[in-house]
Amino acid sequence: MSPVYEEHFTRTPLNLLGGHGWKRLMAFRVDQYGITLGGMPLQYRRQTAVVPWAEIEAVVLWGQKTAQLRPIRCVGVKCRPGSAALPGPNQNLKPETAARVAPHIEYEVVRDSRTMVLWHIDPDRLTTALRAFAPGVPLRFHQQYWKGRSGGIDLDVLP
Repeated sequence: MSPVYEEHFTRTPLNLLGGHGWKRLMAFRVDQYGITLGGMPLQYRRQTAVVPWAEIEAVVLWGQKTAQLRPIRCVGVKCRPGSAALPGPNQNLKPETAARVAPHIEYEVVRDSRTMVLWHIDPDRLTTALRAFAPGVPLRFHQQYWKGRSGGIDLDVLP
């Protein structure tokens, strides 16, 4: 079994509206080259970012507080200092807005994140992929994101 980890968006009419036909759009991928963060279906090509391992300091799973009981789940990359901002739906996000939405997460991580809408992450498979391709890159999570989840996964905890 390959350690490559992929998640795809659930197919919706947005695929057709975005000009992608009915093909499966990649939402997130971990492989020997780095991490691919897929763009939103209507702006997929323009917002997709491929981040090489040399630029990645950590992968961060976090939750954005909402009025509902469950947070909106997100995944982001913490890039090394001096790395360029990634294309994506948050590329024009201002630091003040990020601080209101996610005061517990660094601005650059919020900016270089993807919201898990129409897809999800399997933390066990993600951990396996990170260990295979980038053993020095930690998987970090905010406690609120994985509320009640330990599962024996060796993860760092962000306060």
